[in-house]
Amino acid sequence: MKNKSSANIVLIDDDFDLLELLSSYFKQRGFNVQTFHQAEEALIEIENQRLEAHVVISDLRLPAMSGMEFIKRTKKSRPDLPIILMTAEGNLELALEAIETGAYDFVLKPLQIPQLLISVQRALHLNELKQENLEFKNIFQSQDYLGLKGVIGKSAGFKKALDLARRVSSSQANILITGESGSGKEVIAKAVHELGDKKDGPFIAINCSAIPENLLESELFGHAKGSFTGANDKKIGLFEEANKGTLFLDEIGDLGLPLQAKLLRVLQERKIKRIGENQFREISARIICATHKDLKKEVTEGRFREDLYFRLNVIPITMPPLRERKDDVLPLSEFFLKKFALMNNVSVKGFTKEAILHLENYPWKGNVRELENAIERAVVLADSDQIDMNDLPQLEYSEQAPSYPKSITQIDLLPSTSQPASLDEIARRYIQHVFDLNQGAKEQTAKDLGIDRKTLYRKLKEMNLN
Repeated sequence: MKNKSSANIVLIDDDFDLLELLSSYFKQRGFNVQTFHQAEEALIEIENQRLEAHVVISDLRLPAMSGMEFIKRTKKSRPDLPIILMTAEGNLELALEAIETGAYDFVLKPLQIPQLLISVQRALHLNELKQENLEFKNIFQSQDYLGLKGVIGKSAGFKKALDLARRVSSSQANILITGESGSGKEVIAKAVHELGDKKDGPFIAINCSAIPENLLESELFGHAKGSFTGANDKKIGLFEEANKGTLFLDEIGDLGLPLQAKLLRVLQERKIKRIGENQFREISARIICATHKDLKKEVTEGRFREDLYFRLNVIPITMPPLRERKDDVLPLSEFFLKKFALMNNVSVKGFTKEAILHLENYPWKGNVRELENAIERAVVLADSDQIDMNDLPQLEYSEQAPSYPKSITQIDLLPSTSQPASLDEIARRYIQHVFDLNQGAKEQTAKDLGIDRKTLYRKLKEMNLN
């Protein structure tokens, strides 16, 4: 809820005594209060953005412009501004008209001021939730690749997987997405769905390893009433729920052999039969499968049907692990930082250079899921508006500690002579040092030096640097 000391209330009433009473009441409780005797005056200030209002409390019957007309005019420029109407007329039809016009609440005189306070607090809370939802939406839609909102990643491996998803999105061929747990296989499955002809239908995902075998069959195929103990009503399975859309079967490698046989039949015949029924039902859902296992090895060792493997693996898409997509680490980290800073209402805004280097060099065995957990913890524990190395304690146990650039005092900037070095020579040696650390990556070198790429190119040429 908005801090009361920062919440601005606008009071509009031609009753001077009531206006003074309400103004005193809200000021004593930490609100900023501005008062007007006429609605036109307040409207002009709001429309010209000279008045920052979070809640307006207005009388219904006012000279010149009524409270109802004030709402209609105000909503044109500030549709999000909650307006509470006060009136001595206890008329239900009038109250309904006020709400339909756009009033947040409708209170009767004589006023119960504590109830009015509750209404104000609720209005502030509602606006805060709307603002948070808008910020979340902006964060999720800040990335756009291939027309997909909220897709985060710029590495070659990630783009290759997405490009393949785009190319096969409108085909009816079966797709098998492989990759380590947490690497983003569901992102690829959603991309296929959103870019294909099933995008207007539902996208339903289920993790086959998360549900016991005896319950998974009912989840997938559904059941008839009384078909087994506990089946007190009929149930529609996920194959039917996903009709005209996409059913994503994650961790298909953990599916038991009996269910593998039933899945194979579904893929061949495009029909399912609920448990306890004899009737076959046609399905139109696209089925996408994913696994972190080596299904060829599973087939060899008898844990996965070979015919099902070939049926699924018509179009294989491989999602590289995060450690092979270092260009994705920083964009993902920044996204998670914004997300969790908003969720936890903290003012963490970025990462120090040391923290970025640590994040980019860590092996991330748990992939994106592990990175997300690490950033969430760092945001909650951060002592400043920048996440530093000390805010990432769980990363200290890396089997291969990442290498960091030496500080300026550790770099051999001075020539091995007794003559003082010029500033140009020191700058030349430092630029070469940072350039070598980044293995020739000019964009990262320019970023570390705090200059743009054109300036870096010019200095490399002027200083005859390699």
